[in-house]
Amino acid sequence: METRHLRHFLAVIDHGSVSRAAAWLGMAQPALSQSLTRMEQELGVKLFDRSRRGAQPTPAALSILEDVRVSVTRIDAAAQRARDIARGSAGRLTIGLVSSALFDMLPRALRALRRTAPGVQVVLREMSNAEQAEALAAGAIDIGLMHTPVAVAGRMRERLLLRDRLVAAVPSDFEVDDDGCITLARIAEAGLVLYPRSQLPVLYAGILDALRKAGLEPVVSQEANRTLTVLACVAAGCGVALLPSWIRSLDFRGVRFCEVRDGKDLPNFNLSAIWPARSVPTLADLFAGLDLDGTQELAPWDAENHRRPAMAFNQAN
Repeated sequence: METRHLRHFLAVIDHGSVSRAAAWLGMAQPALSQSLTRMEQELGVKLFDRSRRGAQPTPAALSILEDVRVSVTRIDAAAQRARDIARGSAGRLTIGLVSSALFDMLPRALRALRRTAPGVQVVLREMSNAEQAEALAAGAIDIGLMHTPVAVAGRMRERLLLRDRLVAAVPSDFEVDDDGCITLARIAEAGLVLYPRSQLPVLYAGILDALRKAGLEPVVSQEANRTLTVLACVAAGCGVALLPSWIRSLDFRGVRFCEVRDGKDLPNFNLSAIWPARSVPTLADLFAGLDLDGTQELAPWDAENHRRPAMAFNQAN
């Protein structure tokens, strides 16, 4: 049974006659009558008693009325979802993210997404860099918010979201200089709390190289694969961590944050969006192109012409 037959059936029910329903549908009355006859033939029942007073639904018609209404409503909703997805304004977007994206970048990104495409359903998965790289390659997530540089298999696009400097996280009773700063020598003496080498190999190597460049021999006293776990280790006196400067916005009991006086050779802490390169625009493209500050007028998503809003991510130096 075709959807148009169901719509014709409902139109006659709602308008009470074939002639009025035909006028409302913008079709000839004989064509509507033929459509109802075909529906009756397919069902094997009579649906309307027709007279000069109009078309009265039979008990058989009334018994299927609500099911037909629900079916047509669902078909219309499905069609609208398909159109929204084609425009990039609806659908399901699975985002992988490192824990450091939670505190500033993610809230701004979700606000921007709701402004631009409120119909998109977002699934969030907090994952390490290595877990995201595997998930992107396997298609388990649509886009990853990751620390870069990082190697991901397949053709990927990348957008730098944030370039941040490192600050020291020290136990609250740790002695620092009068101006609240700390030196690399004091960090080396205390020992380092770092993300695992396998998780962030470039950052790991960059921190150790900066210490060696200063003539110091670094000792990694503890590894932890989540930012809050790193802070917990610092609070426990396991050593000093080097974390991005946004960490100052957290109030973590037992930890204080300070500048590294001679940390000019320390690496940056970069956060980037990485997502698969496709021949047609995707929700990941839309997400990666969001204006996170709401300062730009974004053009509507044009799926047919493969155009997306201009990317405008902040880059903090």
